[in-house]
Amino acid sequence: METVQPQVKDIISDCYPQIKELNPAQKAVLDSGLLKDNSNYIIAIPTASGKTILGLIAAINTILKGGKVVYAAPLISIQNEKLSEFKKLEKFGIRTGKHPKTSDLSVMVFESFDALTRFSWNSLREIDLLIIDEFHMIGEYSRGPTIECAITRARNLNPAIRIIALSATLRNMDELSSWLDAEVVEHDYRPVPLYKDVLITEEYELKNKNDVVLKVLNQSIDDSSQILVFVSTRRFTESLANFISGKVKKNVPRDKKLKFREVARKILQVPERRGTRPTSICLKLAECVENGIAFHHAGLFDKQRQIIEDEFRAGNLYMITATPSLMYGVNLPSKNVIIRDYTRWTSRGPQSIPVFDYEQMSGRAGRPGYDTEGYSYLIAKSIEESCNLKDHYVYGEIEVTSSRLIENKDSVYRQIIAQIASTLAKSPQEIIEFFEETFYGFQMKTNDVFGAFAVNTIEYEINSALEFLIQNQIIQMTPEGLKATDFGNLIARSNYSVETAVRLKEYAKKEDMDEYQLIYAISRTPDLPKISFKSRKNKEPVRDMLNDKGVFAVEIGNDEATAASLMEWIDEKSEYEIENAFNVYAATTRRAAYEASLMVKFFKEICEVFNLYLYSDKLDKLSARLYYGTREDILLLVVSIKRLGRKRARALVNTFGNDLRYISKDELTKIDGIGPKIAESIMDKFGKEEFARFKP
Repeated sequence: METVQPQVKDIISDCYPQIKELNPAQKAVLDSGLLKDNSNYIIAIPTASGKTILGLIAAINTILKGGKVVYAAPLISIQNEKLSEFKKLEKFGIRTGKHPKTSDLSVMVFESFDALTRFSWNSLREIDLLIIDEFHMIGEYSRGPTIECAITRARNLNPAIRIIALSATLRNMDELSSWLDAEVVEHDYRPVPLYKDVLITEEYELKNKNDVVLKVLNQSIDDSSQILVFVSTRRFTESLANFISGKVKKNVPRDKKLKFREVARKILQVPERRGTRPTSICLKLAECVENGIAFHHAGLFDKQRQIIEDEFRAGNLYMITATPSLMYGVNLPSKNVIIRDYTRWTSRGPQSIPVFDYEQMSGRAGRPGYDTEGYSYLIAKSIEESCNLKDHYVYGEIEVTSSRLIENKDSVYRQIIAQIASTLAKSPQEIIEFFEETFYGFQMKTNDVFGAFAVNTIEYEINSALEFLIQNQIIQMTPEGLKATDFGNLIARSNYSVETAVRLKEYAKKEDMDEYQLIYAISRTPDLPKISFKSRKNKEPVRDMLNDKGVFAVEIGNDEATAASLMEWIDEKSEYEIENAFNVYAATTRRAAYEASLMVKFFKEICEVFNLYLYSDKLDKLSARLYYGTREDILLLVVSIKRLGRKRARALVNTFGNDLRYISKDELTKIDGIGPKIAESIMDKFGKEEFARFKP
């Protein structure tokens, strides 16, 4: 670390005492001149080789010189992990947080940084260094266009900003570095060597892939290591975990069994603390965890996923079966990674996963500080299949990373709105010029085949998008140029897709507003998290619920399951009851209800933009009911008394009715869960004449 200032060294040594010296990859990056000049850099070294520390060294170096740094990450889980990690710097006077207004080092998700480039130019111009984590996601469909355009806008508005991109190795690194005007440092050092192979069921004389997973797990248990298994769907995570759990349960040592039972107890406490009985998924998970096996997917309670991750890191689980989403986000390595399913179901049927995704999943194998090597396995049924998998994945090249900006129509719409709403563009030509500066524009202009048509192609796409936005009253032509309408400005300052906004605008034009119809309309938007079916069992209960509320649907899918679940939620049903009623992953109900609550507020704003105020009060109540999960008769009580909650509020009303003027503190505390402080709050608020009755 000869090129690192002594003060920076001291901070890193204090915050990361486990780092005694830099590894060869880190030394190569520093020797290349990372701290000597202000050049942009793309640092491409393997997973677990210490990219974060390199970014942090550059960040501290910048901050000590009086500068500000943004660390941009693609996922909230990564943001939370980095915020927790970087909080150690605060004892050295380095403020960490989520926004550069109040922080020296800000950790922001891509969408938040994009918003900063659109509306917080003063804050943007104060940023000296932008560190982009998981930079390879620039080629990903949903988040790639966001960071691509945010980078483009940031460089236009703050030409002095320095960019350090932390990335996996990409095939067309020269192309990316030319667009970013960056130095590239690539290195193949990995602190824990990774060995990749394909296991064949025929050679093991086993019937199926699950038996191979079991065999590897037994070997892993013998050498005190762990396994992470990737499968394609939620149902497969559960079925594999259940299968493996049943096979190992007789051989779990007593000391391990006690640890596993403690983890299972924590799993079951999560729904209980939320006031609901454990769902069948919770019970299934706890049963598997009692034998050291866990499944991990988005249908669990957030806290349950956190427990699984923490306990796995602590060595208190043998194995996790997970969907591919776990290849990004939290740091969760293990000695062995098995990729059982190398296909995914898409709208075009089953498709093989990209080589890049295989590399990302494989990269989870091998824990620095714990393992001396890591192993990644694909599973094949025959020798022929094994040869194909080795050629394609183990020895194959990753795909070229291309911009997905134009493919993602919503991103095109949002970026055009952003340019116009922020007054960065007033004409179609200025919008075209912005898109020409993006990675998409760069790739088009430098393409040997399509380069000659690049400008015409971009112009066609922009004009088509402008036509759509004008037709939907989002932007308008004026004598001064293109301007965002009030509706357009509302979209620009939100995180909702244009499709969602347009759908809600069309719904606002209806003559009367029915709350259940609105819940269904919201459930059908792309921005609301879905409460999905657990299996293909009978879906008629969902249809019956919708019909009962005056909503008639031809096809019954996850949109309809979400709507029905939310209707039950505001009728004070628990996750346990919702799961049993509709056979859905009800653990996600609270998150969906929270987002639906916010979307109702957004819908209200849309109505007001178009001077529709008739249902404002009704929408406020619906938003609150979704947030708290209550019927209307106890809404005021739940909203007014902090930490009362719907369950205790209902018990209160069932016992005393809705006139609380003459109820004593002692009587109130007899209600389960109501202590002296809450009782005093109730008496202060509802013991007065003007609040005597809280009928809606």
